[in-house]
Amino acid sequence: MAAVCHDGPVVDRLTALDASFLTFEDSRTPMHVGQVLIFRAPAGFDPNVIRRRIELRLDDDPRFRRRLLSVPGHLANPVWVDDGAFDLADHVHRSALPSPGNREQLGEFVARVTSRQLDRAHPLWEVDIVEGLQDGRLAVVTKTHQAMIDEAHALELAGLVIDAGGEQEERAPKEWSAQPEPSRTELVGRALVDAMRSPRNLIETVRAGAGDLRENGRRVLSVASALARAWTRPQTGPLDVRAGTSRRFAMVDTDLDEYRQVRRQVTAGGSDIDVHDVALAVVTGALRSWLQTRGESIQGNSTMRAMVPVSLDGGAGVGSRVHPLFVDLPIGEGSPIVRLLQVAHSMRRELGGGTAVKAATLAGLGGFAAPRLHSLGARVGAAVGRRLFALTVTNVPGPTAQLHCGRAVLEATYPVMPIGPGQSLSVGMTSYHGQVHYGLLGDRIALSDLDVLAGLIDDSLAELLAATRRYPR
Repeated sequence: MAAVCHDGPVVDRLTALDASFLTFEDSRTPMHVGQVLIFRAPAGFDPNVIRRRIELRLDDDPRFRRRLLSVPGHLANPVWVDDGAFDLADHVHRSALPSPGNREQLGEFVARVTSRQLDRAHPLWEVDIVEGLQDGRLAVVTKTHQAMIDEAHALELAGLVIDAGGEQEERAPKEWSAQPEPSRTELVGRALVDAMRSPRNLIETVRAGAGDLRENGRRVLSVASALARAWTRPQTGPLDVRAGTSRRFAMVDTDLDEYRQVRRQVTAGGSDIDVHDVALAVVTGALRSWLQTRGESIQGNSTMRAMVPVSLDGGAGVGSRVHPLFVDLPIGEGSPIVRLLQVAHSMRRELGGGTAVKAATLAGLGGFAAPRLHSLGARVGAAVGRRLFALTVTNVPGPTAQLHCGRAVLEATYPVMPIGPGQSLSVGMTSYHGQVHYGLLGDRIALSDLDVLAGLIDDSLAELLAATRRYPR
């Protein structure tokens, strides 16, 4: 929320929660969220088309050209100011894999760029255009800091690239000039004015600086009851490790119709489940098999808690109420059908009286909203604190129609969800054009076998599909 000073321009100040993402960021826990977009490009396609798309759309939100400026004495949270030295070359990079680049090489590239923190001297976003993929494909890899993401400013870097309605006509970029930075005196004066108008903001700033991130999460996200339930059983287990500074990234493609087949078979038998439940059950089965390959001890009642962000229908716009659900995934259950029913039951219990926004509504949003909702989900996960859950699992329905960037066709999109403090794995899913695409980000040391887990997702879905075909109707 921007603060206004009567004798000066509007000040775009970070909220206490936004500032906390800066406070708690370090080399082991980069606080950015990303996306990998795979395009099939026709012969002769110029990758500079993507750069021009981004340049033309920077005016969509002023924060694309704003950097952080601290307030002297930390009297208030930092503010966003125009970057007078803004240069698109600092944010949009062209890279290439040794041709023909395969998925493993692309995953290594994504892991490397994801492991690096964004430079706070510049606006906190980056885009890498990666050429050299097999069959003439190219990738776009995005990074956006969570301090830039809220319900009003969930910057959609992927949306800068995508032409939802087909190729746009070329036009010249608009002229832009930076507004002057406020002086140290102005920053202090505006901070004092803000403090007098809202003493609570000052208290929250001090609190955030002292490290009480969980309290900020409770206040801003109104999830005190959910946190209280999760806090009664702090999460420990094989994923509860202190992450290092390097990552691994894996991508998985599955057929959306197979999830729908599972849902149809089980609902025909009288059970209330949706495709989101099926996806969580697939992740649960893959985690179970992966732990078994590691020789981990799994009992019949073993669970692994996931934080699952869900958009609730609050009548204030999709994304305005992204709520964390804490779901104990039944990794100890051997029956894939029972696992699915238990996941569905846990989701309904966690939702309580709330109503999740229907998948068709999310998929039908204008533009390309899936990255925005993943970003808000990551924000929720970072806000609710450490050791309350083992991993974050986001699942956002995306467009059913095929999207483009000029003459290049978007074939797949993979979320890159950050790893929280004390964790080593995150899982993001996006459905798009008949597929469900997984992005798995893991700590490089703790998840040296991330490729094994990725490969077990297909096996888990196949196991569930086979079991539901025998399910009584």
